[in-house]
Amino acid sequence: MAFQRQSAGGGEAGLAILRIGTGATLFLRHGWEKQPMHWAQFMAHFPDPIHIGAHATFFIAFLSDFVCSLLLVFGIWTRWAALFCFCNILVAWALLHRFAFFGRGPGAEHGELIVLYLVALLTLVITGSSAFSVDRMRGR
Repeated sequence: MAFQRQSAGGGEAGLAILRIGTGATLFLRHGWEKQPMHWAQFMAHFPDPIHIGAHATFFIAFLSDFVCSLLLVFGIWTRWAALFCFCNILVAWALLHRFAFFGRGPGAEHGELIVLYLVALLTLVITGSSAFSVDRMRGR
C-alpha cells in the first residue's frame, strides 16, 4: 500500500509540524497576552489555584505560555519546555477547570482544546524536537 511506504524524514517532518504548531498556537492564544506590558491588568484577577500567590502563579503561566511556547517553536530544550507547559496546563485543567470535558459546566467548552494540548505536549516530551530544530543543529 502507498501509505506503508514513507520517506525517512516523514516522521521528523511530522514532529516538526506538531512542535511548531503546538508552540505557535499556545504562544499566539495564551502567551502573547502575557507579555510584560500587560502584566498589571493580569495581576488584578489572576487565579491562584496552588496557593503560592497570584504573582508567582502568573509568572509560572508566563514562563509556560510565553517563554516555553517560543522555545517549542524553535526547538530549543524541547522536552523540558514541553514538560513545563504540560504541567502548567494539567494543573490549570485539574484545579481551575475541574477536568471539564463533557457537559455544560464552567470551562467545559475548553476541555477538548486542553486535552489536545496535553496530548501534543506529552508526545513532544516523549519524542523530543525533530531533526528540524535548534536542538538537533546543536547536536542535542
